[in-house]
Amino acid sequence: MTLAEKILAAHADKKRVSPGDFINARVDLVMANDITAPIAIREFRRIGVNKVFDPQKVVMVPDHFVPNKDIASAEQAKLMREFAREQGVIYFEVGQMGIEHVLLPEQGLVLPGDVAIGADSHTCTYGALGAFATGMGSTDIAAAMATGDIWMKVPPTIKLIYHGSLGKWVSGKDLILYTIGDIGVDGALYSAMEFAGEAIDALSIDGRFTMANMAIEAGAKAGIFGVDNKTQLYVKSRAQRPYLVYEPDSDAEYSQVIKYDVSDIEPQVALPHSPANTKPVGQVKNIEINQAVIGSCTNGRLEDLRIAAQILKGRKVHPGVRCIILPGSQQVYLDALVEGLIETFIKAGAAVSTPTCGPCLGGHMGVLAAGERCISTTNRNFVGRMGSPESEVYLANPAVAAASAIMGRIASPEEFIH
Repeated sequence: MTLAEKILAAHADKKRVSPGDFINARVDLVMANDITAPIAIREFRRIGVNKVFDPQKVVMVPDHFVPNKDIASAEQAKLMREFAREQGVIYFEVGQMGIEHVLLPEQGLVLPGDVAIGADSHTCTYGALGAFATGMGSTDIAAAMATGDIWMKVPPTIKLIYHGSLGKWVSGKDLILYTIGDIGVDGALYSAMEFAGEAIDALSIDGRFTMANMAIEAGAKAGIFGVDNKTQLYVKSRAQRPYLVYEPDSDAEYSQVIKYDVSDIEPQVALPHSPANTKPVGQVKNIEINQAVIGSCTNGRLEDLRIAAQILKGRKVHPGVRCIILPGSQQVYLDALVEGLIETFIKAGAAVSTPTCGPCLGGHMGVLAAGERCISTTNRNFVGRMGSPESEVYLANPAVAAASAIMGRIASPEEFIH
């Protein structure tokens, strides 16, 4: 069995599962946010049960429109807060919270071998820790909150092997953009993407989170990494409960095996209006921008902010650009503050926000007007994703986003850092 099949079989109390099997699987974590939780709560009430199956396995994170931007978002958050208080589930209030997919692993709420589900498509982020994590609709989440189970079809697994070593300024973001550019936005439709190879072994945990996060942009059900020493180091200081590490069998059957040599990959930029519309940064250097966003559940971790600060230090954001930086959690914000990164950003002329999804979904804190262009470290660049349907979003890694903020156009750090 593959890594995904091993985890699902264990949670379905079966010796073996195969792609296409329908299973009932126990869940270790159920998560919802301020957009999806209110629907899930309404459906939960309709089921007619009084209590969630286990308050320690249900997590509510308000992060999309918080701090609340208007009355409607305040009502959503209030409903969620009251339900969390009534049920005694894990809840992160403004001031403790972060972007859900940065916060949950950081707080040790998702561990290797878990089955984790969330009412948010980027729940697949947690696959970086060797968990089977996937997004589901609010109705499925309501059923899981009531029963502790999910009903699902076992996905086939595509194995992606990355050989070689990454060049300077090339990161997990570039690997996943390059991959989506190659296989397309439906190239892994309802499949688990299992990432392997020496380039993956060399990747930091933060880089792996970025890759797992964007598995959904290739249509995948989950993106998953094996557990190694780096994973164990990350998890052991955070885990409050025991966990099991699974490994794929040497004779596991994959629907596809795709191999890449990453040694010559440049930083990638996804042009409008698809994460698959990728080009090397060297081919898109003359595009002027109005805004640069560095953060989100894709690239809002400490490593990402360090890279941005390295480029912005002693330099200024271009006068025609608004540079918005969003730490992924309060802990990331605090660590960045202690390290002097926040000072670097402010001296460079960037705006630093409290943790929020904000501009990524065109919510607040950086909505685009018609005709404006933004380079962003987020995960989607569909029409109207960040605001006006007549705006454009370009996806890139934090190094390219920071370099572009300085130059006023899409740029590589190589242009001024040798």
